[in-house]
Order: sequence, then C-alpha cells, then structure tokens
Amino acid sequence: MSVELRAMTAGDIPAVHQLETELFPEDAWPLAGFESELAQADTRKYWVYEDEGRVIGYAGLCTVLPISDVQTIAISPEYQGQGLGRKMMNLLIDTARELKALDVMLEVRFDNPTAINLYESLGFTTIHRRPRYYKGGIDALIMRLQLEKETNA
Repeated sequence: MSVELRAMTAGDIPAVHQLETELFPEDAWPLAGFESELAQADTRKYWVYEDEGRVIGYAGLCTVLPISDVQTIAISPEYQGQGLGRKMMNLLIDTARELKALDVMLEVRFDNPTAINLYESLGFTTIHRRPRYYKGGIDALIMRLQLEKETNA
C-alpha cells in the first residue's frame, strides 16, 4: 500500500464521484457538485487519497471567514480504520487554522457513530441536531471545533 495525499484536480472528479455514490447512495453529490466546488478555488480546498493511481478517499473544506466548513470527507471502506480519516481531518483543521478561521463546522449523520467518535476525539462538540435532514429521515448533528486565536507575542 502506497497511499498518497494530494490536491484534488478536475481529472479526479469521475473517480471521486464514483466513490461518493458507492459510499453515500442516498445522499451522493451530483457530478456537477464536485465540478462547482473545485471551480471556487478562492474559498474551497479539496484533497484526495490515492493508492497506486486509484482514488480511495477525498475531503473538502470551504472557508469564508470566520468559519471553515468541512464540505465532505470519505474513505473507501477497505482503507477505514488505518488513521487516514484522522490524518485528513487534521489537514482540514490545520488548513482552517492557517486561513485564520475561528471555527471549523461540519454536519454528520446521527447514525454514523464511527465518524462522530472521530470528530469528538479531535475536539468537536455537537451544537445542534437537525431532525430528518438526510434522506430516509436521518437526523444531522452540527458539530463545531473552536480554534485558538493566534496571539502575536
């Protein structure tokens, strides 16, 4: 396994979309959604994990100060449990911090305890619950990580 993390390009979109539809069949973004996100480079940053040329994970962050919002994050099931999601989340958090965001926000399906546990272990707290947000009537948890303000000493 030689997993590489790099910036997403337009050429990655078909593979990312395929993985998206496999992982989130009810809630998958349309292909045009990823195209639109990448076209907004002033406020969006996206990354992919690749293993021997195959996209096995991706994530995106939107920053409109003072908030950074995790747009999406996903890891192929056969690569889960290896710390790749944590590494990707740390990259998103570090990027938000570099961009001077004060908070990182995300929403997660209430029925995804693995993701919720990861986010909580990184310091995210639930600030709201949106009833029936996802298809199938699944609630969404809105979670926030407050970033420390950088001080000039």
